[in-house]
Amino acid sequence: MKQTVVLGGGMVGAVMAMDLAADPGRTVTLCDVDGDRLRGVQDRFPALRVRQADLSDQAMVRELASEADLVLGALPSRFGLGALQAVIETGKPYCDISFMPEDAWRLDEAAKASGTIAVVDCGVAPGMSNLLAGVAARRLSPCRSVTIRVGGLPVDRHLPWQFKAAFSPYDIIEEYVRPARIVEQGQVLVREALSDPILIDFPETGTLEAFNTDGLRSLTETLDVPNMLEQTMRYPGHRDLAWALRETGLLSDEPIDVGGVRVSPREVTCRALFPLWTYEEGEGDLTVMRVEAQGDLDGIPTNMRWDLYDEMDPERGWSSMARTTAFPATIMARMIESGIVSRPGVHPPECLAGDDRVLETLFSELSARGVTYRAHVEPIPRG
Repeated sequence: MKQTVVLGGGMVGAVMAMDLAADPGRTVTLCDVDGDRLRGVQDRFPALRVRQADLSDQAMVRELASEADLVLGALPSRFGLGALQAVIETGKPYCDISFMPEDAWRLDEAAKASGTIAVVDCGVAPGMSNLLAGVAARRLSPCRSVTIRVGGLPVDRHLPWQFKAAFSPYDIIEEYVRPARIVEQGQVLVREALSDPILIDFPETGTLEAFNTDGLRSLTETLDVPNMLEQTMRYPGHRDLAWALRETGLLSDEPIDVGGVRVSPREVTCRALFPLWTYEEGEGDLTVMRVEAQGDLDGIPTNMRWDLYDEMDPERGWSSMARTTAFPATIMARMIESGIVSRPGVHPPECLAGDDRVLETLFSELSARGVTYRAHVEPIPRG
């Protein structure tokens, strides 16, 4: 019996655990600090085992990983690097979706030394976006540009925010404050998060507003593409509200004095915002993503594009963002088990783009779960 541990029982971690628990011959233990959350997931899927644990404690993560044959991570970003380091110390294979602020690949040598195969940033974006960027960079010669735009949104829009958070709201705030790395003319530049807004039309959603966020991450180091950009998309108007909060100082972690008490403005803002950003039971969400690259294909200037549009699974109650983020990780974890991905080290997804089996398996298994990427390859008109 294969023993699998999933670290983090939020919306994404729960879908990871339920997807893996459907495999014959596999036992899945879902771990989280919140016992009520775990019981709620187990009520929906009794085949799961659950364990209440403080996953900010690296010793606890090591203990859990040492008992498993396979480990998956779905923790808030602030715990991501610590969990990765703890799992590496056990030598167990790991697949993670945490949007950690640190560069996970700095632990590559440690992973090689322990024999750990770790695939990080393995969700939708970062994740599938990285892999598709890697595919474009390999197929186009040269590849001159890669642009990634992605958004997770409620189907029904309600003012003022027109937004709900389908994963850790703290990580949403992190996206809005963390400086964004982009590549222009071969140089890595840093832009403010929320900068350079642009309106884009999509057939399923209408007009969305895209702005810079730090989603390129490892791509700035792994791909030799002179122009790369990642942007998050929201309904128009949301970005202006988030920008106003940040510029007012309400997203700052620096404590301020309020009536003789030191408080974090970000913590107060989060406490006020998160109830408004929480999906109600059965409330629908959607995920929209476009990865677009330009370069030469067999000497012909070509535009290569992948589009994703996905909505909540109403039958299971799984949000779209949870599905589109969890499934790449569970599919990748199975590829580690099967030996398709076998080289020890810390691997961002684009580093696996050279193996056609990885992309084919992901597309096939995602499609079987109702998540479909539509590919478009067309010559760029001259002039």
